[in-house]
Amino acid sequence: MKIEGLSHSTVLTIMSEIGPEGFTKFETAKAFTSWMRLAPNNKISGGRILSNRVPKGSNRIKIALRQAANAIGNLKDTHLSDFFKRVAYRKGRQAAVSATARKLAVIIWNMVTKKTQYTPPTDYLFLDQKRKLKAMQTIKKNIAKFDIKPEDVGFSNMLNTSDNVLR
Repeated sequence: MKIEGLSHSTVLTIMSEIGPEGFTKFETAKAFTSWMRLAPNNKISGGRILSNRVPKGSNRIKIALRQAANAIGNLKDTHLSDFFKRVAYRKGRQAAVSATARKLAVIIWNMVTKKTQYTPPTDYLFLDQKRKLKAMQTIKKNIAKFDIKPEDVGFSNMLNTSDNVLR
């Protein structure tokens, strides 16, 4: 129940349809999502993509996950709702529901097969923030390597503030 958007009925549907042992029949999360008809069916001929639509077909798990994904679309300020909104902006709400349902299926498969808890990422770093973080880490390594104190160079305030900003 830690995954936002999942309700008791969704979890009960998943467990009644496949059960905890049923997840082990699928070697990868890709196989699981493909079985549920949530993964795109890429038809490629001669290196050219002819079609990449999600195949037709439905089952109770797919319906439950799509309903959960639709509920996630109405949430605010969560990891999955941000993902939903990014996809919906580019491709529309229907595609976002399918993509989020697939992401939910992958999360659930990983939780059950690897016996781990769901821990959503709290912060995303944008490319410029990643570059700044990498530069600061390089500066720290060089300072430690040459045994220079940050106060000698004048970086003491800058190193502390960058750590706080990026956390």
